[in-house]
Amino acid sequence: MDQIFYVLAIMGCGDDAGLCQQARVEPVRYTSVAACQDAMPVALHRNADLSFPVISATCRRDGPQWAKIDRNTAQKGG
Repeated sequence: MDQIFYVLAIMGCGDDAGLCQQARVEPVRYTSVAACQDAMPVALHRNADLSFPVISATCRRDGPQWAKIDRNTAQKGG
């Protein structure tokens, strides 16, 4: 089974912190959400040059992800 990593995505947002879009992804991969979140303040400071009213960050899973299909609720074609 592949190990799950987390990446720190830097988001550029509008004035109300809504309508955010990914602006950058930090090159470091973290082995836990906690480690990723601990790195947020420094990463936000490092990316303060982005031209958005509000800059935020989020930790996201990186690596293979599997989709689970529930065959009992899947719609059948006719």
